[in-house]
Amino acid sequence: MPMLFGKGERDNRSRVRIGINAHLLSGELSYRRAGIHNYMAQVLNHLPLVADDCTYSIFSRHATALSSRPGFEIHRSHWPTERRLARILWEQIAWPVMASRQDLDLVHGMAFATPLLTRKPSVVTVFDLSFIYFPERYPRLQRQYLRVQTARSCANARRVITISASGKQDVHSYFDIPLEQIDVVVPGVDPIYRPLPPEQVQDFRTLKGIQEQIILHVGTLQPRKNISQLLEAMVMLDVGDCQLVLVGGKGWYYDEIFARVVDLGLENRIRFTGYVPDAELPLWYNAASMLVFPSVYEGFGLPIVEAMACGTPVVAANSSSIPEAGGPAALYYKPDDVDEMVEYMTLILEDIEKAADLREKGLEHAQQFSWQRAGQDTAEVYKKALRLK
Repeated sequence: MPMLFGKGERDNRSRVRIGINAHLLSGELSYRRAGIHNYMAQVLNHLPLVADDCTYSIFSRHATALSSRPGFEIHRSHWPTERRLARILWEQIAWPVMASRQDLDLVHGMAFATPLLTRKPSVVTVFDLSFIYFPERYPRLQRQYLRVQTARSCANARRVITISASGKQDVHSYFDIPLEQIDVVVPGVDPIYRPLPPEQVQDFRTLKGIQEQIILHVGTLQPRKNISQLLEAMVMLDVGDCQLVLVGGKGWYYDEIFARVVDLGLENRIRFTGYVPDAELPLWYNAASMLVFPSVYEGFGLPIVEAMACGTPVVAANSSSIPEAGGPAALYYKPDDVDEMVEYMTLILEDIEKAADLREKGLEHAQQFSWQRAGQDTAEVYKKALRLK
């Protein structure tokens, strides 16, 4: 088995010990299983097998998403860290104690923060800075904690991980972290996202009572996803029978979205599925005529790549990291330009050749995203951090 860490990086012990805070892994089938949970679980499950020279100590209340692998030590917490306050207290009080007791060589905060009361070398992952760009869309205490602790954690960390080049530039600009200290670990796409047999898709459509063309949006129901703009587009869209399907759990201020549906008289053209399990999501992508992604800000925009991997055309806002996710295979409209969004949606619905071309480009583009590479890239970040010892 190849070594990940050299002898000089072991600090006179047989193995390097890396402690990883994975308390944002979720045990419930809800919107919390999307986004950050998915990224964390996939990266951890694809870390290189390095049992001979490294042990990963993974701290989480819910670790069922992690496979049993050589070199993994799962430490399940009894703290109720599904609650934000309990998670913060564990993060800042219990974790530094555990890091000291286990004599960890490196700690990795996989979601924005590392412990204040520890001298251990650290790595921190910052998914996005939406709490800075859109502070009014976060509960006040959560916003303040994220702002203060993310800035401190980045300043103290030996390496900072972002999930896009756009995010890297944000961390550099807002927290004055040198670009050479920031590593980009791009998400991958799971093999379950692929074109499915037409008869399987038709059976799914029958099961769900889908009779018309569907336009899909995948993402937690919250303001920065800009779903209100997509609802306005549905009012303007004049192409046969189309239904908008909103896949995702309830996030911050979701009531505004439901109220907007009523205000626009779209009750019969909008379908809310709630949170959809991973195994079902590829069927929704395959059944859709397109994915529309109007978000005003993203750390990456993984649903774009998932849709493309299923052969589904994508229309997306040209903002933040979204063009990194879609590359040359999506149609991008200017943010807040509803007319242009509707123009591209109409094009896909009416132009069979254009839709087929986007499917082909999307399938090719999606092949470059790999969770295995994301795991390997994360391990490389650990190596960089430990070389500084």
